[in-house]
This record gives sequence, structure tokens and C-alpha cells, in this order.
Amino acid sequence: MRPMHASEVDDTCPMPITARCRSCGASLSSYAAGELCGTCEQRVQAALARPPDVSPEFWDASPLASAFAHQHMGEVCRAYRHHPFHAPLHGAGGIPQATVGHWLGITQAQVSRIENGPPIRNLDTLVWWATTLRIPETHLWFDMPHVTVDVRAITVPPIQPDPTVVASQHDWRRVRRYLNSRRSDLAKAAARLYTEETRLGAAALLTCPAWMPARPIELGNVVLDWTDDPPGVLIDGTEPEAQAQCPLRTPVHRYARYTSAVRYVDSPTLFENRPSFRLLDASWSTAGGRLRFGLSTYFDKLATAEALGHEVAWAALQRSIDDLRWSDLPYRQMVDPFDLAGRHLIPAITTLTLRRDRRPGTATFLLHWRDPARVATAGGIYDVIPAGEFQPSGIGPGSRATDLDLWRNMVREYSEELRGDPEHDGSQGTAVDYQRWPFYRAMTRARASGRIRAYCLGIGVDALTLAATITTVVVIDGDAFDELLGDVVDVNAEGVMVRSIDGEASATGVAFTEMNVRRLLDDEPIAPPGAACLELAWQHRDLLLDRS
Repeated sequence: MRPMHASEVDDTCPMPITARCRSCGASLSSYAAGELCGTCEQRVQAALARPPDVSPEFWDASPLASAFAHQHMGEVCRAYRHHPFHAPLHGAGGIPQATVGHWLGITQAQVSRIENGPPIRNLDTLVWWATTLRIPETHLWFDMPHVTVDVRAITVPPIQPDPTVVASQHDWRRVRRYLNSRRSDLAKAAARLYTEETRLGAAALLTCPAWMPARPIELGNVVLDWTDDPPGVLIDGTEPEAQAQCPLRTPVHRYARYTSAVRYVDSPTLFENRPSFRLLDASWSTAGGRLRFGLSTYFDKLATAEALGHEVAWAALQRSIDDLRWSDLPYRQMVDPFDLAGRHLIPAITTLTLRRDRRPGTATFLLHWRDPARVATAGGIYDVIPAGEFQPSGIGPGSRATDLDLWRNMVREYSEELRGDPEHDGSQGTAVDYQRWPFYRAMTRARASGRIRAYCLGIGVDALTLAATITTVVVIDGDAFDELLGDVVDVNAEGVMVRSIDGEASATGVAFTEMNVRRLLDDEPIAPPGAACLELAWQHRDLLLDRS
């Protein structure tokens, strides 16, 4: 299918096109290992070889001259990267930071920090940059009063990246690209490793009876408890089996945890460690549910979850995606998906939002395409919206106490993902004052009056990463949706909004029909938690939509 952008219904929509070169847009062979065609791959390899030779006058041109005047090597580097001179080889966007980092023997993240951080004052570093980028020595400057420096007398030994480290990191990025481009297929393949009774229908989500109520539970009937002293874990992402999924950082040492490799070798736009709520216990009855939590961190979750996913992606590349074997997955063999105490099981909250139409028993919903360049996990696939980590909005103890609430976290995600409001990113020192927040008060009033109804569907883990999710559904009357969420953004910090899956323009979203639900579950790349929300909501559609 060709999904439709929230504001467009033609071929200009900025949605992902599979089997296309990320650089020139040419068609890729189904056997292509990466995201570039052969011509562009050769161009990239040529660009990585060495910086181009330029004339001395090149460095006097504006805005390079302005950057030199500021005595900031990071600004010089940025102006150099974006100089039109490089367009024939690198395109209009200029030289990537990763390429400059390759020349200098440092990472893309380090180049970014140098460009945006304080000016470099270390003489040896300045000379090394000048030598590598072929900046004339006469252009160097040193803020050192009463000191005369003859830069020609300084020799800096060449810093050449170790070929073993370069090869290891290149292979790791190749597997991670494959992981991010095939998450939905890999999750379905991983689900087949487990017994049928642990799988939730067509969704690649694993669950157990203790985690799933017999029917949707109204959110107000789910009680959350807290413990200040959660037990230690047996699995934390530092095991040798987990480190085997990390690339080399030196010729003899791998990155200690998968999160470190992501940060320094292939960092996405959004990748921050934040306090998060760790699920310790769950129980359900016909009347309600009870969940117990402690405190952990987001990276504690990813260190294990993403390493598990990487291991599956590597195994699929060695054999095939349809021939996964337990013998190829030693790290996965160590992890019991349903052992709440054994690892940092930090759930996200994934919500299917049903806009109930005036016609009785009918509804529509929005989808979200997650941009793999912006997010650390679940990139390149569809999901229901909103979805986000269950975590405090700030770092203080007041935030922890205030934010241990499913509804408050869900409203924050509605604000961020559908309205485009700034994210409550966990970095503030003070708690959100929900009682004085107009949007929260309006959403809560609508819920109290019955115009919004929120339900918990249960808990599951993504078969690929074994990351946990609390699945929920929110049913909003059409007039309440238009009043509270009518100005849905087209693009947010994590991806693009999708209102149609059949090429037809839609003002309110995808029709909640069996045909569309089955299409998404069976044929499209959709995140397992979102698939589970659709699967369960369709099972209980009569209750959710008041069908008689």
C-alpha cells in the first residue's frame, strides 16, 4: 500500500519508499545489503578515502572567512562541510559529520559536539585538524598572549583508525540498519520461536494469562503501587552474550553495553537516558487490575532489548529470516520473557485512539510512521498513536510521585505527538502541575463526562526485543476529538502522521473495519504493540463502541 500523509494525498507525501536508494532514489535490488545503490556506495567510499585537495584561496571565501574570524574550529568545520565545492561528490547537503569523523579518527557524535560546543584551545588538536582537512597553517589562530608558536615546527603523528575497529563498526551498523528496516518481519519471525499459546493472535507480541484481563478494564480501575527498593536483576545487558552484539571500540575491547554503541557509533536524533518506571508485578481480575512499579532508567531497558533484537537480525542475515534457530541466539536463551524480576522490564504505554463517529458503531483511527533517523527503536514501521515510555516528566522525587499514573502519561503523549507540544523530556527539576494545565484539565473533564473512555487491554512484550508494553485504547466522541485534538500535526519529532492506507483522502483517519485491521496485521510493517492494540480492540469492538 502507499500510505497517505496527514495533509496530502498525492505522490509528494514524505513517506518511506522501500527498495529505493537513500541518496539518489534509484530502485534497489531486493538483494541489496544496504540503503545505497552501487553508484552511490562507490561515491561514499571515495568520499571516505581522504579530504579533497583545494586551493589556498578556498579558505578565504565566505562563510569560511567568518568562521575563522570567530576562532572556533567547530564553526570552521561546519562551514567547510556545507561549502558548495563539495556538492558534486556529496550532494547539496554537504559532507556528513560521520565522513569528517572518519578522516579525523573520531566519531560522528564527537564531531557534532566539537561543532556545537566551546572552541578548541588545544594546540595539538588544532594542528591535527588543520593537517587533516588541509587548512593552510597561516589560517590557524591561537588565543595565547605573549606566546609565539611556530606551527611548522610541530609534528603530529597521523591518527589512523584501526582497520579492525572500522570493519567491526561497519558490520555492526549494517546489521543495525537491517534490524531497523525489517523490525516487523523480524518480530514475526522471532514470535515463531515461542509456543502458540504465548502469542497474541497475529500480533508479534508475547503475553501470558497473568498479564491479560478477560476484557478491557476501565483505566480508573487499574491501581498502581510503588516500591522504593526494587530487587536486583540477573540480566542487565553487560553479559558476554550481550557484549557479543556490540562492535569493537578498540582493537581488543567491545563497547560495554549496546546503548553505548548506539550513542557513539550510530546515534539517532532522539537518544537520551531518562528515569523510567520498572514493572515489578501485575495481576488482573474481572473488576480491575493492580500493577507494582519501582524506578529504573530507559537505557537499562534498551541495553538488553536492543541487543536481543540485534542478535536476531544478525542470525537472520547469516541464514534467512525464515530460518531462525535457538542455537544461533545464545543471549535470547538466557531471558525468560515473563520474568518480571529477572531484568529491567520498563513498559511503554501504547494507545489506540478511536474517534467514534456519529454513525453508531463506527470509528476511525490515526497511524504513525516512525522515522528511523529520528528514533532509537521501532523505526521504519507503523504504530498506533500515541505511544511513549512510562516515565516521570522530571528528575525530582515530586515528579515520580505525580507521574505514577497511566492517564497522565497518556495525556502527555497526546499533547506531544498529536498537538506537537514540547516534550516533557524528564530533564526538568519540577513536577508537572496537572491541575493547572489547561489541556490536561480539558481531557480529564471530557473523560469524566463520558465523551472520552479509556481502557487497559493488558501487557505484552515485543517478540523481537522482549520490551514490555501496556496496551490501551481510548474512545473519543467525534465532537470531543475535534474540540481537543482537531489540529493534529502532520509531522512530529518521531515521524509522520498517517490518516489513510488506501490512497483515498481522509479527514478523520483510517476506518476501523475488519478489512483495514486485517490488512495492517497481516500485510504491513506495524509495531507489535500497535498490532496488539488493534487485535484486542477489534475483538472487543462491541464493548468499546457501544454496539448492541
